[in-house]
Amino acid sequence: MLAFPIQFFHCFIKTLWACFLVLLIWLVPLSSIAAELPTSTNQINIETETSWLGQNLDTDDISAEKISQFVQAYLQVLSLIEQRENELQGAELESESQQIQQEIEAQAVELIQASGLTLQEYLQILSLTNIVPEFGERVAAQLQEASN
Repeated sequence: MLAFPIQFFHCFIKTLWACFLVLLIWLVPLSSIAAELPTSTNQINIETETSWLGQNLDTDDISAEKISQFVQAYLQVLSLIEQRENELQGAELESESQQIQQEIEAQAVELIQASGLTLQEYLQILSLTNIVPEFGERVAAQLQEASN
């Protein structure tokens, strides 16, 4: 039985989130994100954190089916990153590294879409797992179940 501790999930989700920020920057013009950012830290809340992804979400509005699709996509993207990690680290030239990153990003998007989610839905759920602890635990429990 493979245990999937919550701490590992939260640490890894931050790493994966960083990878997808690169993808997001590539897909979304920075000016549209900057227009949505709050002007003071007092304004930051769940609504603000997710509004730059296209819409405000309540975690209760996310169906069990969407979470299952996210879990499937997440595990596939994780596997993809693990498979290509050595290749990426072994790149000798910056251009080679960028090419590999673009290939990984394209493959990740294909995996996400094949799971039944849009990239936006995937990123929204990923973001909410970091913002809403109870939701993150709910997703982590399904990840652990899927890993067994």
